[in-house]
Amino acid sequence: MTTTPVRDLEAQLSALLTEAQVAIAAADTLDALEQFRVAYLGKKGKISAVLGAMGKLSPEDRPQIGAKANEVKQAVQTQLDHQRNALQQAQIQARLEAETIDVTMPGQYRPQGHRHPLNSTIDKALDILVGLGYTVAQGPEMESDRYNFGALNIPADHPARDMADTFYLPDGNLLRTHTSPVQIHYMENNEPPIRIAAPGRVYRRDAVDATHSAVFHQIELLAVDEGLSFTDLKGTIEEFVIQMFGEVPIRFRASYFPFTEPSAEVDVQWKGRWLEVLGCGMVDPNVLSAVGYDPEVYTGFAAGFGVERFAMVLHQMDDIRQLYASDLRFLRQF
Repeated sequence: MTTTPVRDLEAQLSALLTEAQVAIAAADTLDALEQFRVAYLGKKGKISAVLGAMGKLSPEDRPQIGAKANEVKQAVQTQLDHQRNALQQAQIQARLEAETIDVTMPGQYRPQGHRHPLNSTIDKALDILVGLGYTVAQGPEMESDRYNFGALNIPADHPARDMADTFYLPDGNLLRTHTSPVQIHYMENNEPPIRIAAPGRVYRRDAVDATHSAVFHQIELLAVDEGLSFTDLKGTIEEFVIQMFGEVPIRFRASYFPFTEPSAEVDVQWKGRWLEVLGCGMVDPNVLSAVGYDPEVYTGFAAGFGVERFAMVLHQMDDIRQLYASDLRFLRQF
């Protein structure tokens, strides 16, 4: 018995539907499912290949095959959607089972971290200064000679350069020996009145021992305005020191710094002896002129201290090297 072209195509489409349903039901991954979708429903898929023979049919027979093809496509798509949902749910369930936490199991103890004594000292000092109306300013650790020395009233032949044995770099720049260059940068870009605190790391060619390090930290403060006097400096320093160390006796001693005049060292009485904690003074007019301020109109004062010295005093330490040893037995004390 012979068959017509219409029945041949209908039989082929029915066979493809059965084949597709079996293959899709056996797909165990989403990637495999996508491959079956392309194989049966793609532009070059098996169903499209069958429909390519519709050109041999008469115009009256083509609607019948078209309707059959749409029926098969819809059935295949329905099977694909059903299997995709099943696979996605299986993936979610597997992930939930893999990531399930047994709340009855004992937890793993992880010791709580805390701030390093240097960081806590910096934070405390800056909190006090910000409370006194100062803004935190920072600058680069690599500086030019002008910012580190020249603009701070320290010319090339000035003996004060011997006070800070400097790390010079091959390109003529240097590692800053103090945070005072931050003051110059800030004054060049801002008009008075200004009040800033400049924390940061500094570098000097010091031999490392119990009280010296080649790398250490400083915080400097600077105030410039009309009518500032040594009285303003003295009151600011006294308030800062009292908030930092508590009610301790304080004294000012005459000293010398090339960028301030007059200058003073500040001591606090600690454990029955006087201990130097910072240097300060009125900003030298030459420094104000170097940044374009008129020293006939503006005056200013500055102060600076080593963070390590403050940390050693606050925590009763006797060796600066303990701050850099990363010894947990030491750090756990804080």
